[in-house]
Amino acid sequence: MSCQQVLDAIDHINQQDPNTTLVNNIEQPKELVYGHYMSACLEKYWPDANELLQIAVRAQHIKRWHIARSEYPSGKQGYLTWRKALGKFHAETTKELMIKHGYSEQDAEQTSAIIRKEQLKKNTDSQTLEDVACLVFLQHYFEEFAAKHSEEKIIRILQLTWRKMSERGHEIALRLPLPAHLAKLVEQALN
Repeated sequence: MSCQQVLDAIDHINQQDPNTTLVNNIEQPKELVYGHYMSACLEKYWPDANELLQIAVRAQHIKRWHIARSEYPSGKQGYLTWRKALGKFHAETTKELMIKHGYSEQDAEQTSAIIRKEQLKKNTDSQTLEDVACLVFLQHYFEEFAAKHSEEKIIRILQLTWRKMSERGHEIALRLPLPAHLAKLVEQALN
């Protein structure tokens, strides 16, 4: 049983992502990059995170391309249904990997519950996963998102994101070095 073996197995799966993203002008599998952003954020701000949380954070988008958004109706309800299906899929895939690598059913299920973000605000690990996801969005995906949407939608999304975060998450987010135009949007959203 090894946390690193499970992280490597997650990476191996995510290397197969047909969707790519540019990192330092090099095309890389999108979810592999996302998983590493998530782990780096966790390591930086929660260096004492337990191994179940480390696995959950890396696996949050494991094989995300497997369930396409287009398989669900358009609109908010379709989007939420898709996200819920993805969460279950990521949790089950991770649970299977962990058991295959010698983790107990209990540890694998606990990790799955973190990925499904069960008992957000009550379960420290689920809350930390949510905080990490929000921080990674702000650091690595916010600028691209902001370029595609209206100011009104951006502010609404920021407000929703903020409500899901813990006080610790808020403190870290307010210290992120964001470009001036994005920092201004965050300020507007919080007022």
